[in-house]
Amino acid sequence: MRRRFRSLEICAGAGGQALGLERAGFDPVMLVDNDAHACATLRANRAEWRVLEADLKDFVGTEHDGVADVDLLSGGIPSTPFSIAGRQHGTKDDRDLLRTAIFLVMDVRPRAIMIASAANLLTSPKFGPARSFVEEELRDLGYHWEWRVLDAQHFGVPQTRKSGLLIAMRPDDFARFVWPLGDEGAPPLGMALRESMASRGWKGVDAWVQIADQVAPTIVGGSKNHGGADLGPTRSKRSWIEVGVDGRSLADEAPDSEFMLAPELGQDGLPKLTLSQVSKLQGFPDDWIITGRKTAGYRQVAQAMPPPVATAVGRQIAAALGD
Repeated sequence: MRRRFRSLEICAGAGGQALGLERAGFDPVMLVDNDAHACATLRANRAEWRVLEADLKDFVGTEHDGVADVDLLSGGIPSTPFSIAGRQHGTKDDRDLLRTAIFLVMDVRPRAIMIASAANLLTSPKFGPARSFVEEELRDLGYHWEWRVLDAQHFGVPQTRKSGLLIAMRPDDFARFVWPLGDEGAPPLGMALRESMASRGWKGVDAWVQIADQVAPTIVGGSKNHGGADLGPTRSKRSWIEVGVDGRSLADEAPDSEFMLAPELGQDGLPKLTLSQVSKLQGFPDDWIITGRKTAGYRQVAQAMPPPVATAVGRQIAAALGD
C-alpha cells in the first residue's frame, strides 16, 4: 500500500485542487480560505477536513498544530491580478497572494510546493519581476523549481483551460519529478453534457450536441469585484454562442420538453448552463456539493482548478517524494 502524504491547502476555494490531490495520495492537515461559502462547501463534502476561514495574509502556519513541515504546500492563488482578462496589476493588486504564499513557504518549510495561477503569470514579460522574486526566495530556501502551463483539456476535462503552475522541491526530490504527459483526450461539450441536457425531456438535445461539437471555452468570471452568475465578459459570451450556449446567466434547470432550439436567433435561441453543468465542465464529480446561492456558487466553481489536473500533477509529486 502506497504511503499517503500530508498537505496544507491555501486559497482552497471549492476544493478542486484539494480533491484532486486527495485522489493522488495527499490528505490535508488544514485548508485555508477567506470565503465563508467556500469553507461551507469544503465542510459539506469532507466533514473530516480541518477548514479555517481566514485571510491568508494573517495566517501563520506554525501557530497551528501539524502544519509545519508538511509534505506539500498547495493552492490556487487568485489569478485576476495576472489574468489577460483583468487589469494585470500583478503584485501591486491588493488581491495578489503570490508573495504571501512564498512567505508562507518560509514559515512552513514544506518538502514540496504546488502553486497555481493564471498562465499569463508565466508567459508575460510584464510579470518577469514577480517570477524573479519567487525564484530568488526559493533559491535562498534551498528549493529547485519549474514553471509550466497546463491545459485542462489534455487531462480529460471538456474545457479549454490553461493554468500556470509552479512546482518546487528539495533538490533530491525534484530530481525525480516529471511533469504529467497530459495525453488524455477530452469529450466535446455536447457529449459531456448530453445526459444532463436531456434530463427533463428536451427534444432538441441531439441537434444541440451537433452544435456543441468541441470542448467548452474557458469558464471565466467569479471575481468578487465584478460580475455575477454569468459566463464572463462579452468576448467570453461570444465564444459560448459558437458552441451553442447562452452565457448571459445560469439556468436553474436543464431545458424542458418545450424548449425550442433556434441558433438562428443567436443566444436567444440557445440553452443556458446550470451550476451543476458548469461544475461538471470543471471536472468536479456529480456528487460534489457547492454551497451558497447561484452567484456565490458560480464564483467558487469558476475559480477552481479542475480536479483531474491536480490529480495528474499530484501523482507525479507523490512519485518524486517516494514511498
